[in-house]
Amino acid sequence: MSSSAVVHRAPVRKVAVFGGTHGNELAGIYLVKHWQAHGAEIQRPGVEVKPFLCNPRAVEKCTRYIDCDLNRVFDLGSLGTVVEDTPYEVRRAQEINRIFGPKGSDDAFDLIFDLHNTTSNMGCTLILENSRDDFAIQMSHYIKSYVFLLCILSMSYGMLLLIISLLCETGVEVGPQPQGVIRADILEKMRKIVKHGLDFVQLFNEGQEFPPCTIEAYKIMEKVDYPRNKNDEVIAIIHPKLQDQDWQPLNKGDPLFLTLDGEVIEYKGDSTFYPAFINEAAYYEKKHAFVKTVKVKLTAELLRSEIRTFKSC
Repeated sequence: MSSSAVVHRAPVRKVAVFGGTHGNELAGIYLVKHWQAHGAEIQRPGVEVKPFLCNPRAVEKCTRYIDCDLNRVFDLGSLGTVVEDTPYEVRRAQEINRIFGPKGSDDAFDLIFDLHNTTSNMGCTLILENSRDDFAIQMSHYIKSYVFLLCILSMSYGMLLLIISLLCETGVEVGPQPQGVIRADILEKMRKIVKHGLDFVQLFNEGQEFPPCTIEAYKIMEKVDYPRNKNDEVIAIIHPKLQDQDWQPLNKGDPLFLTLDGEVIEYKGDSTFYPAFINEAAYYEKKHAFVKTVKVKLTAELLRSEIRTFKSC
């Protein structure tokens, strides 16, 4: 009988919880501000857990960003840009990178939970920046055992740029919630995800083994824009039968868009896909009506903290 591979990882010693990457997504902002004043809820033995407000100027104005989208400027080019008129969010990204990274440095944080809201009907979603990372998959599997309707989104397509210079980032996307609005049910779901994520970190650090696991996830394949005219204006809106149907299968002939003249624009592809971020308010400027995803399986090997290995020597 062949034995399964074992993945050894160093204990997690520094965890950040980001809120306010976008200044009008209020659940993460409210939670981070609360935890900054009352941090006992998120503290775990042997771990530094730091709640952090990423874009305070945007939070103050309750707007997504000031100059540019903070979530899109953590690429190596932006992090290395030093010019007189550097946009505020680029400078803020560089500051965040200095505080929490860079990857490989002695002071780098091991894990970040980046808290977001969506106006789309996506429920609770974990966004994995690295869909091949055993730790991230095992943590997602653990959280999903407590958050039953949790969806896992694989970002291997690279549509969203997260904190690429850090070791492990997990986006937490919870909706539907309008921009600039706080809903108690949405906040509580986000709070629950963070709690169970931190519980997983504590169990891992204490030496608990996590056996091989497989989770179902959705991999982003393509972004789909609204139909537009020659002036680049939107001429059709999300069809009522598609609205709020995130994660539901779409097949050939299903309606996608509806023009103001009543014309139905159908899906003409042959393969089934699962839409997400349907009619997301923040994505109009990015020309995303929704994203196409396909179901995939993500598999992790047995995970063990290096502490356990050292004890057995």
